Amino acid sequence: MSSVRCGFVGLGKLGLPVALAINSYGFDVCGTDINPEVANYLIGRKIPYKEELADDLLKVHMVQWCRHLEDVIRNSDVIFMPIQTPHEKRYEGTTRLPPERKDFDYKFLIKAVHAFANNLSILSDPSPKTLVIISTVLPGTIRREIIPIIEKDKRINLVYNPFFIAMGTTIHDFLNPEFVLLGMDDERKWGALQDIYEKIYSNTMVFGNRYKEGFYQVMSIESAELTKVAYNTFITSKICIVNTLMEICHKIPGANIDDVTGALKNATKRIVSPMYMNGGMGDGGGCHPRDNIAMSWLAGHLNLSYDWFENLMVSREKQAEFFVDLIDGFYNKGDMVIILGYSFKPQTNLTIGSHTLLVVNILNEAGVKYKILNLKQSLETEAVYKLVKDLDQMITDEKLIFFIGCKHEQFKDFIFPSGSVIIDPFRFISNQAGCKVVRIGE
Repeated sequence: MSSVRCGFVGLGKLGLPVALAINSYGFDVCGTDINPEVANYLIGRKIPYKEELADDLLKVHMVQWCRHLEDVIRNSDVIFMPIQTPHEKRYEGTTRLPPERKDFDYKFLIKAVHAFANNLSILSDPSPKTLVIISTVLPGTIRREIIPIIEKDKRINLVYNPFFIAMGTTIHDFLNPEFVLLGMDDERKWGALQDIYEKIYSNTMVFGNRYKEGFYQVMSIESAELTKVAYNTFITSKICIVNTLMEICHKIPGANIDDVTGALKNATKRIVSPMYMNGGMGDGGGCHPRDNIAMSWLAGHLNLSYDWFENLMVSREKQAEFFVDLIDGFYNKGDMVIILGYSFKPQTNLTIGSHTLLVVNILNEAGVKYKILNLKQSLETEAVYKLVKDLDQMITDEKLIFFIGCKHEQFKDFIFPSGSVIIDPFRFISNQAGCKVVRIGE
């Protein structure tokens, strides 16, 4: 094991996968969480959500569960704090936009930092502790809310180090980052965190070059805070633009969205990368809708000349209305609309921020009769068989209208009942005898 010891204050859907990843590189890792069930995940070596690579690492992990925060601090040189900074549920992006905009809720993060400072204050150990805050915050938050809590204890080196990960692929994304973002007041004081990252990333290949220039992006805390939310809102921008192009292609005979985006993906000099350049559902997850809401709040707070982020969220909502209009164009009273999949992306069973759920809520407004079928706890074959059985039981004299809400690869093999209409935002369902397949954007 490495001499550097790591602790986690928070072992949720972000903290636990990262703890497992760091532990796999030979570091002593311990942690605690306000959810006592996390101890059972570690002991039973199984988690109730889908996370790529987690099952393998859980089989061999040596992450130590601590009942008390004091034990985490005592046994760690670097303490990671992946604490949630949530919005209210109405800001997740699964319902229509509320009229007002709000900042993130920082009470959980502030409470955790107070607890950290109080527990550290009673320890006589003079060795330095590197506190690594991962939480998404708006620029200015760490300076305003966090530093006053810890600034009197000179043992603490504070680093703001948000990760650029996606739920479902957290471990892979953490171990293979485009860059590592580090916000700090003194770049010489990231302490033992540097030892951890030097070991983990010593063999990392980024765009074909080991340690490309700029792999470590070290900057002020405020710049790092803004970089994190800017990254997420840039992704929303790409998805909104591409889905607008998809709608144009759907309404102009002869235009094909995949041809358009296929060309644009080669514009790596100006458009940056081909990621998120496929027409489909709007963005979702625990970050992107809510980050745009928070940035829209900040735009008002700072009296910006133009609130770009508000328009992104309005665009996302209007695109959901476009999907509902397509469904409604085939719907007659007595028909059944079946939503196939509502996870926010295919690599996970999580539904937070799902654009498909926003579509469902707008269907509710329109009084459309629907049923949702999702691959819930796993993407395994038995889940698909159950789904097919459910479909067979739904065959009636009325028309079935299927809307593909998530690009689960298993849906490609479905045999849809004759007479069905299949509306496919991802354009991956093949033609089937007796069915009408509407591939949006072709």
